[in-house]
Amino acid sequence: MRIIVAGSTSVQPYAEILAEAYCDMYPEIAVDIQGGGSSAGGTAAQTGTADIGMSSRALNQQEEGLYVIEIAKDGLAIIVNPANPINNLTLEQVSAIYSQRIDNWSSLGGNNAKIHVIAREDGSGTRSAFVDLVMHNSKISPRAIVQDSNGAVRQLVADDPNAIGFISLGLVDIGERPVKALSLDGVAATHDNVVNGSYNLTRPFIFVTKSEPRGITLDFINYVLSDEGRRILLAEGLVVD
Repeated sequence: MRIIVAGSTSVQPYAEILAEAYCDMYPEIAVDIQGGGSSAGGTAAQTGTADIGMSSRALNQQEEGLYVIEIAKDGLAIIVNPANPINNLTLEQVSAIYSQRIDNWSSLGGNNAKIHVIAREDGSGTRSAFVDLVMHNSKISPRAIVQDSNGAVRQLVADDPNAIGFISLGLVDIGERPVKALSLDGVAATHDNVVNGSYNLTRPFIFVTKSEPRGITLDFINYVLSDEGRRILLAEGLVVD
């Protein structure tokens, strides 16, 4: 027996941990976790090529009608290289960086160096959440360096002292080389601040299915929503109700 789960690369690492724990309990069931982005997850659920789609944003108009299960909430972290002396930005400054109205760190009190802007691809739930929560009436510059996963954004920022990126808050401390999550408007990007509502960049992590889930698909979802599943998600830095 096999369950196919596909979509958001933000949700993917958490789904992989949950799937491993679930399959330890039920070795006769294989749970295949695939990436591709939130839009791909919605499409896979709609077409039946996946039993469960993963998304890190609310559904768009084309996805209405899918069955939605929220598994957690996540913060969106704005990250820089640890060598960057900047520790705090306003949301307006982040928007100005990504629209390239600000293109040098010296304008923000940092080094005299060109800002290397790293963004996610169109269709990414992380990008969609960033645009909704940060950009408002501005657009991400077409000159931004586009990457297709949170891990790739994190790696580029870890390797480049002049880079800035945005990733899932839960992934900030995962990786061989460190990155630094900036405070926004004086509020630190921490799990506790997501929980208490003082950190404003938050988004849902959801599973979607073509119709109300049944059988082993429902059983896996119930495991994710169980006390044990919630404990795993909490331990990995996400927020669960």
